[in-house]
Amino acid sequence: MAPSPKSPTTPPQEKRWRGADLAAQPEQWLRDLSNDERSAFLAAGNGALDLLDEPLLRSPVLQALADDVRNALLDGHGFIVLRGLDVTLFSPTNLATAYYRFGRLIGLPRSQNAAGHVLGHVRDIGADLKNPTTRIYQTNQRQTFHTDSSDAVGLLCVKTAAEGGMSLLASATTVYAACVDRDPELAALLFEPLATDRRNEQPPGEKAWFEIPVLSWFDEHLTVLYQRQYVESARRFDAAPNPDVRHTAALDLFDDIVNDPDVHLRMDLQPGDMQFVHNHSLLHDRTGFVDHPHPVDRRHLLRLWLSLPGDRELPQTFQQRYGPIDVGRRGGIVLAGTQLTMPLDELNTPIDSAGLHRSADSTD
Repeated sequence: MAPSPKSPTTPPQEKRWRGADLAAQPEQWLRDLSNDERSAFLAAGNGALDLLDEPLLRSPVLQALADDVRNALLDGHGFIVLRGLDVTLFSPTNLATAYYRFGRLIGLPRSQNAAGHVLGHVRDIGADLKNPTTRIYQTNQRQTFHTDSSDAVGLLCVKTAAEGGMSLLASATTVYAACVDRDPELAALLFEPLATDRRNEQPPGEKAWFEIPVLSWFDEHLTVLYQRQYVESARRFDAAPNPDVRHTAALDLFDDIVNDPDVHLRMDLQPGDMQFVHNHSLLHDRTGFVDHPHPVDRRHLLRLWLSLPGDRELPQTFQQRYGPIDVGRRGGIVLAGTQLTMPLDELNTPIDSAGLHRSADSTD
């Protein structure tokens, strides 16, 4: 593969869209499930999962839908929303089982945290952001625009908040092009490495931070990796290469543009909505929210991190975060002693997962 310049000579067109345009054209990214697809989801929730040797779901209907999702992520706008699943027809276990099995048809699920969860529960658990081990999704505060450490992220909305909690998406190529228009010199600094805090989830032998640029130009693709809060929290490490005044100005420019309501797309996910987003080309965010007083009614989403077959190659520097970067088997968070588990119910009680094989990213 021929070496690539640090940044493109002109901003690329791939997945370049503006939120204001797509908000007026929901038919381009919002798909209603058919009756056959809804029935197939119900069937997919039946039967116990065998985490040691779970075969791929044999459902031509859901396989065709999964292929459409993957195509939207890799060759379309970089995201898709599926609507029409009635979550009230499922038990918590059956819903999680069906969603996980559908996700496996799209790509390979990856561990989302040091606990090894391949199915995540996104809820406010009252975590304190001042604690360096806290992940922002464990709070009700705004997340700010960021990417996750996998090729794609999927969210299934189970319950909504009393107020707020909107989902926001933005195209990295659109943001970069606007940065170039505003200040080309600052835009170029986005391709320089900077420290991002691992939030105490570092593999053995690794630093407590990784050093990957916000933007990377590799193999004719613009790839984004960003979490501003974790860039700021990395300043707690004296040895970390933290942003100087000019690099901070570049990040401020990036943030100012991505937060432009004309640039990003806002949506309210409804119960049963499934949103899938390509992390290498899009950033996502969630607004702050006020939850319901009764625990059973509170905001709850199921989350998958997926590695996609057929996805782009990544630059070698991504090994700091992903471990192996082989297409289709990369991403996630696996530490020494991590046992992959799949918490199925609303109490995060794992089903039997003892002995589940480690992912290819395991470092011990």
